[in-house]
Amino acid sequence: MASHIRKGETVEIIAGDHKGSTGRVMKVMPDKQRVLVEGLNLAYKHVRPSQQNPQGGRIRIERPIHISNVLPVSPKSSLGTRVRFTTDAKGVKKKVAAGGGDIAVIRKAKKDR
Repeated sequence: MASHIRKGETVEIIAGDHKGSTGRVMKVMPDKQRVLVEGLNLAYKHVRPSQQNPQGGRIRIERPIHISNVLPVSPKSSLGTRVRFTTDAKGVKKKVAAGGGDIAVIRKAKKDR
């Protein structure tokens, strides 16, 4: 099944403490069905002193969000929208907003031999 979220896309959070916020996807974890969104769902991590962090202390890091709680943002409306996948006559698979309008070209579909 094709994932409706890709790395680098802008998404809107639709559930939880950050509902209504938008951010860029840094990482997609398909096996866990989670995504990391830049600057959202921050949590404190306590770290020991090390060469990289000589003081130690608490740092803020992004925590994963379940993929069902995010929607890709449509470039036309700047709002989160549901998507579906279509293949046009040229064999190009596209991600299309449910309300209409292209969001992105994903990849070319395989041709029959």
